[in-house]
Amino acid sequence: MIRKTLFCGVVAVLLCAGCTMAPEYSRPEAPVPEQWPQGPAYDRGTAPGETQAAADLPWRRFFTDPRLQAVIAAALENNRDLRLAALNVERARAYYRIQRADLLPKVNASGSGYQEHLPADLASKGQSMTVEQYGVNLGLNVWEIDFFGRIRSLEQAALEEYLATEEAARAARILLIAETANGWLTLAADREKLQLAQSTLETQQAAYQLIRRRYDVGLAQELDLRRAQTQVDAARVDLARLTQVVAQDQNALALLVGAPVAPRLWADQISQVEQPVDLAVETSSEVLLRRPDVLAAERRLKAANANIGAARAALFPRISLTTGFGTASAELSDLFAAGQDTWNFAPRIVMPIFDPRTWAALDITKVEREIILTQYEKAIQTAFREVADALARQDTVGRQLEAQRSLVEASSEAHRLSEARYTKGINSYLSVLEAQRSLYAARQGLITVRLADLAARVNLYAALGGGAS
Repeated sequence: MIRKTLFCGVVAVLLCAGCTMAPEYSRPEAPVPEQWPQGPAYDRGTAPGETQAAADLPWRRFFTDPRLQAVIAAALENNRDLRLAALNVERARAYYRIQRADLLPKVNASGSGYQEHLPADLASKGQSMTVEQYGVNLGLNVWEIDFFGRIRSLEQAALEEYLATEEAARAARILLIAETANGWLTLAADREKLQLAQSTLETQQAAYQLIRRRYDVGLAQELDLRRAQTQVDAARVDLARLTQVVAQDQNALALLVGAPVAPRLWADQISQVEQPVDLAVETSSEVLLRRPDVLAAERRLKAANANIGAARAALFPRISLTTGFGTASAELSDLFAAGQDTWNFAPRIVMPIFDPRTWAALDITKVEREIILTQYEKAIQTAFREVADALARQDTVGRQLEAQRSLVEASSEAHRLSEARYTKGINSYLSVLEAQRSLYAARQGLITVRLADLAARVNLYAALGGGAS
């Protein structure tokens, strides 16, 4: 009867212990404009229906080059930073389980046995006997009944921290995909520059040998010969520098991937890389609220909100229970009472007395919430700037690419004409050198702008939350 009454009382207490004292949460207003920036830098000119939203576009559909797909897949498999982020999620999940366990009673069980042989001169009946006793104890440790939601608030805070860690892992995934793609594209661009430097050196060496023969027969001046030699030496310097840059690009990409990248997965020229698909950019900046880093900041804000509830509940009484049930059995009833059952029930109420530390703890949680709120707002502002910058780069780099192609064509024609005029003796070799420098710089610039065009697409995809899944 006692057990049944106690069980009913515990159930009633649990039904009453579902509230918390945490402030009601409402999402703060985003401290950024509702629309993206407008102006000449943001004239995208993409027709509706030709693009897809980044957050809904898997990375394998965005990156269409099969070599780049293989490199990104390897990075997602082997990158140590991403692996560390996943382990942090597992740790946060374990912490949450620990905190959630405080809501449940902790049951302990123990057993004991006792056996003793008594000689006849010590036994009450005058004959030797063996005394046995066995005991079983089942009980609850101190179990706090969560009347004011202190434990429930702590459990909610732990849950939000765990979910924030999950969002942080998704943000790390986005960052890794973007960095791997940019590293692979940079390697492709530098490899093309290296090829350009190699071909330029061969061209300069051939020109130098031609002028050398003309000089030997008196048809060219020594000044022309020395000028041609400067071009050869400059090409050799560029070749050595770019050889180093390519090796460093390979090392950087290997670090991102977590293993060396097979040469068959490299791209020889940035101009041969398949372009990613075009993206649709929603007119409203509310799309930023779907970014994992912004969601992680909001989760931490919710956790801070729950911590305020726990700090408030700490100002009120705590009620805890300690219960236990035991059974003892023994042979020879003259020594022990056989089959005795015992039940104990010990409620405990802790009344908080005015303690400045408790009130200070509440003040701390409120200040921490303001700190995390500021961090949340900063995360949104940072995300807005990243998207705006990516839009500005992508929307202007197309014009740069068109102008750079025209510059290469004009420089190539100027170089052809200057060589023809020098051969006919109309111009000095200085005009040929100037044309060569201009053409080489224009071709290098075209590679750089092509890389910038692809990198702008990658960065916009990442800034809009693409690649999280």
